[in-house]
Amino acid sequence: MSRIADVLAPLNADGTRATILRWCKTVGETVVKDEPLLELETDKVTVEVPAPADGTLIEILKQENAEVTPDEVLARLTLAGESAGSPRVIATATPTATATATTVTAAGGPRGLQTASGTLAARSSLSPAVRRLLHEHSIDSSAIDGTGLDGRVTAQDVARYVAAQKPASDGKRVPHSAIRRRVAEHMARSVAAAPHVTTLFEADLSRVLAHRAGSAAAYQSRGVHLTLTAYFVSACVRALQAHREVNATFHRDALELHPDINIGVGTALGDAGLIVPVIHCAQRLKLFEIAQRLERLVAAARAGKLAADDVRGGTFTVSNHGVGGSLLAAPIIINQPQVAILGVGKVQRRVCVLAKGNDEEIVIRSMCYLTLTIDHRALDAFQANAFLSLIVSTLEQWPEG
Repeated sequence: MSRIADVLAPLNADGTRATILRWCKTVGETVVKDEPLLELETDKVTVEVPAPADGTLIEILKQENAEVTPDEVLARLTLAGESAGSPRVIATATPTATATATTVTAAGGPRGLQTASGTLAARSSLSPAVRRLLHEHSIDSSAIDGTGLDGRVTAQDVARYVAAQKPASDGKRVPHSAIRRRVAEHMARSVAAAPHVTTLFEADLSRVLAHRAGSAAAYQSRGVHLTLTAYFVSACVRALQAHREVNATFHRDALELHPDINIGVGTALGDAGLIVPVIHCAQRLKLFEIAQRLERLVAAARAGKLAADDVRGGTFTVSNHGVGGSLLAAPIIINQPQVAILGVGKVQRRVCVLAKGNDEEIVIRSMCYLTLTIDHRALDAFQANAFLSLIVSTLEQWPEG
């Protein structure tokens, strides 16, 4: 007797909505078990949903750009060697934490993602982020000279190719990606829910820069690039341990103080939007370990290879907008359900007046503006100022050596 398999949307542990980015197959095409059948995009990762069995795609129920919910039927397959008109077998596909999912077969056993030869093998060499960019700009990867390993096309290659194209002479409507839509919704909800208040301090990074200059080579010899963001995260850890009310979630009846310090770091993905990978249990990490984890997360974010767990559970966020040249940004929208976010401006050499005994002197220092935007339902100015003051003193008194 012939059998039909229902392809269901995968379960999503954190409740994030998903949108169908594109179908890799069309109705009537033969599919091979474990080859990509469609791509789902959430505000956090892109997931390939593989075919749960060998067969023929006979029906597509949800089109591109449609939002889907867990266990919703997306398509139907006639299983290999059989024809339509028989009882159905429910075949679900469950993505892994990474952007290149695994599948669960109709029998329930896990299998790794496999690809067929030829065109499919060539396509699978592209990261989900690259495929998304190619899809958004309607570009064939063969038109781009890849600079990655073995000539693979990278996200930077696509960005350069797009920038080199001549702009259109007339206007154009560019549909929002799923990430852009989710970011917009999240930001609007945050502003609507929480009264935002920003406090501004200035920090002298002379000692931090001296420490970095003396430590960078040793870190590099161990395979880690020491960035200033690692120092800001480390300083936040100390301040969050001293001011637990900032490492919290606001509820109508109580302020929930979190036991672990999970610091998210805002990471720009160019025109694709923004994502916030999380350094979990940062209170247990030394500066080297923070720098190591930070480097891995940022690289994974820009390559479209973040694990789902990498973007969950944040309790506080750092936005280092200064890396793009910004001196000051306020207010920076709070990453709900958190109650505060630190903004870090560009490091700039500035003239300062410092006390010297009973006198004053004019000196040049490496300075940056730090802002703390708070949810005024949960925190007041006194707490915000005390918290940010401790961050500044931690940075300005960074130990030598």
